[in-house]
Amino acid sequence: MIKDKGDVISFEASIPDMWALLEENERELVKDAAKILHLKKNEIIYCEEEVPKDLMCLLKGKVKIFKNGVGGRSQIIRMIRPVQNFGYRAYFAKEPYVTNASAFEASTVCLIPMVLIEQLVMVNTKLAMYFITELSTDLGIADERVVSLTQKHIRGRLAESLVFLLENYGLEEDGATISIYLSREDLANLSNMTTSNAIRTLSTFVDEHIIALDGRKIKIMDEDRLRKISKIG
Repeated sequence: MIKDKGDVISFEASIPDMWALLEENERELVKDAAKILHLKKNEIIYCEEEVPKDLMCLLKGKVKIFKNGVGGRSQIIRMIRPVQNFGYRAYFAKEPYVTNASAFEASTVCLIPMVLIEQLVMVNTKLAMYFITELSTDLGIADERVVSLTQKHIRGRLAESLVFLLENYGLEEDGATISIYLSREDLANLSNMTTSNAIRTLSTFVDEHIIALDGRKIKIMDEDRLRKISKIG
C-alpha cells in the first residue's frame, strides 16, 4: 500500500492482472517505486516527442490518447478506462511518444518506472507474456480501427464510436445513457469526421429513434439497430 493526499491505494485492486503475476519481492519493489498522480480535467499527461519513463495505470477517471493531425485536427486513438495500463509501448519500442494523453475528467494515475518494469520482465516470463498479449491485442484493435475509419461511411463510423463507448464505459442506472459525456468535437475526433458531420449524423440518429440526446448525454434507444449500422458501415 502507498498513501498520497489521504488516498490509500491497493495495488492488488488497482493493477490486478499484473499484480497476480508478481512474486512477493517484486511486489515490494513496485510499491516502493510507484507514485500517484492526480490530474485535473483536460490536464496533459504526456506529449508527442517526450521520452517515455513510466508505465501508467488509470486508477480513477477517464483518459484519452490522441494525435494532432493535419490542419490542427485531432484524432482520438483510444479511450482509457480504469484499470487499464497505457504509456509503455513507446518505451519498449525505444522511441519517443508518438501520441498525446490527457485526462478527460478528473483522474488518478499510478506511475511505475519503466526501468523497473523492464527489469521485472527480464526475469518474470509470466509478466513478459502479459505485456506481449496486451500489445498484441492493442495492435489487433488498431488494425481494425484503421479499416473502419478509412472505409466505413460517416454513419458507420459514428455508430461504431457509440458502440465502443457503450462497451467500454457501460450504462448509467437508467440502463440506456452511456456513462461518459463527450463533446461533439471529441465524438467527431473519435470517429474521424468533422464536428459538423458528427452533429448532423447524431441528429439523424435521433430522428430515426436510434438514440436520444440531452446535452452531452447520449441515450441508446435501439441498440440492435445501432450495432447493425456499426457493422455494415
